[in-house]
Amino acid sequence: MTVRRFYASTVPGVRKLDLISHGVTEASRAARFPADEPLTPAGRAALADRAVEPPAGARIVAGPERRTRETARLLGLDAAPLSRLRDLDAGAWRGTEPASLPPEEVGRWLTEPGYRGHGGESVLDLLDRVRAWLGEPAGDEAPHTIAVTHPAVIRAVLVVALAAAPESFWRFDVAPGARVRLHHRTAWTLRLN
Repeated sequence: MTVRRFYASTVPGVRKLDLISHGVTEASRAARFPADEPLTPAGRAALADRAVEPPAGARIVAGPERRTRETARLLGLDAAPLSRLRDLDAGAWRGTEPASLPPEEVGRWLTEPGYRGHGGESVLDLLDRVRAWLGEPAGDEAPHTIAVTHPAVIRAVLVVALAAAPESFWRFDVAPGARVRLHHRTAWTLRLN
């Protein structure tokens, strides 16, 4: 088993945020809007040798859904569920394939960040939720956070952190098990390894 140690900066006043996308689910494999499903056997196997050893004192959180909590467990992380990290709510579209929906509605979903014709959250709603989470004081007791969450939440974090246009939300391709690292001193920066 490979244990990955996250980079621990010694620079005072820097907040660190590591985002980890959940593993493969049947919905992600079949390109369906997700429900609260577990990881597939292949999704679990892909995480088997990817244990994470967090730095001392790190805050470890996960979205409340089964797939994020299962991913955290498989990575060896004891994550507290955090509602702000829940997936983008697809409303009435949960569990359906986009191809079975009216093309004009799916088109609006992909091009209009304020669209919520499915009865769930819009991309703008998700951006507001993530912006509020990123703006919460970190406190000196946990300047490093590891968050196991969803591709949509990671996309939203990147849009907010990079001050990108909301329309760029769908341009970030976040694979199952992907890891993203950000640092914050006076503004968020994306760190590529």
